[in-house]
Amino acid sequence: MRLDKFLCDSIGLTRSQAGKVIRASQVQVDGQTVKDAGFQIGGEHQVRYAGQSLRLLGPRYFMLNKPAGYICANEDADHPCIFQLFDEPAQSRLHSAGRLDLDTTGLVLVSDDGQWSHRVTSPRHACAKTYRVWLAEPVAATAVAQFAEGVQLHGERSLTRPAELALVSPTEALLTIHEGKYHQVKRMFAAIGNKVVRLHREQIGPLQLDPLLEPGAYRPLSAEEIAAF
Repeated sequence: MRLDKFLCDSIGLTRSQAGKVIRASQVQVDGQTVKDAGFQIGGEHQVRYAGQSLRLLGPRYFMLNKPAGYICANEDADHPCIFQLFDEPAQSRLHSAGRLDLDTTGLVLVSDDGQWSHRVTSPRHACAKTYRVWLAEPVAATAVAQFAEGVQLHGERSLTRPAELALVSPTEALLTIHEGKYHQVKRMFAAIGNKVVRLHREQIGPLQLDPLLEPGAYRPLSAEEIAAF
């Protein structure tokens, strides 16, 4: 691997930025300054930049307890983004595997492995997502059966996939869906004449939000959690 590409892949520099720091004698390989961006780096080499040893970043996987007021994007002109909550190298390569609305809280999966994220989000895999929902009005007695059959959303040609609704109290419920239509949970309850006032995602597939994670905190996924998808 070229030295400039190694810098790009390990600390997230652009190719031109990597070339500049190499030409400025800021990079050492095995203790020797190297000014050739095309110098070939192998697994046996020790590379240092700005006084720090560098290593290639492997695929990374995190869970985040998203607080309200953040959007699931890398940058936005109007709202803070979830990646402002992260402190990771080459952060611009990270993305969220599925999104939550600005005011929705809870579990977000973050990675730089696009194939893994696709398995989480692809409709073909029908990855279940469970939400805790607080509502403006008591849930109608017929809602459990309606959701199990599928709900007709405004502007959609077909019903939603069958969903599991479990009532916690008259105005609180757990809802598990198996697809990810735009604002789906809010639209499902709107379709039966109710309004979601608060929404929190508790689970994606087999993975539950870590109860030890405070809002705004994140942690790496374990090997078992990664493999679950």
